[in-house]
Amino acid sequence: MGHSHMPSLRGAGIGAGIALLGMVGRKLAVQAPTALAGDWDKALAAEHKAALALFDRLRDSEASGRRSLLLIQLKHALGKHALEEENAIYPAMREAGMKAEADALNSDHGYVKQYLYELTDLVKDAVAFRAKLSAFRTDIEQHMAQEENELFPKLKAALNPHATARLTRRMNQEGLKLA
Repeated sequence: MGHSHMPSLRGAGIGAGIALLGMVGRKLAVQAPTALAGDWDKALAAEHKAALALFDRLRDSEASGRRSLLLIQLKHALGKHALEEENAIYPAMREAGMKAEADALNSDHGYVKQYLYELTDLVKDAVAFRAKLSAFRTDIEQHMAQEENELFPKLKAALNPHATARLTRRMNQEGLKLA
């Protein structure tokens, strides 16, 4: 007799599970490309590449309305990326004895926000916007190259596989905050 209630309880559980999936589905969809990229360093490199593609679309956009929409996307992508780095990767760098490097990268993020602030004011002026965007891209490419070619490999070398997996989980949790 106790079993007669099981199907309805199981059905309620599945329904609640589907509702929960609906709530987190968008976040997971936004985060999936990062999470599926593998370890934290590969995931961040994939985000760098995606951000540069947004820079290209912004450079090529003719209409100010289109620039505004793409700029919102770029702000979101870079904001999520900054959270992941500032709240997970840079603290791990400091723990690994890379305090000066982490602090310098963190300082760069302040200038990223400055560029985004200035671009917002220039969105209607295509010529000035493209000039500012070009300077921004040059600076951010240098930042990304330093991370990918020098500092992230140095940090990864300092981590054992367990610490790498933990840092990847932590980074993905930070990314979900802004997904």
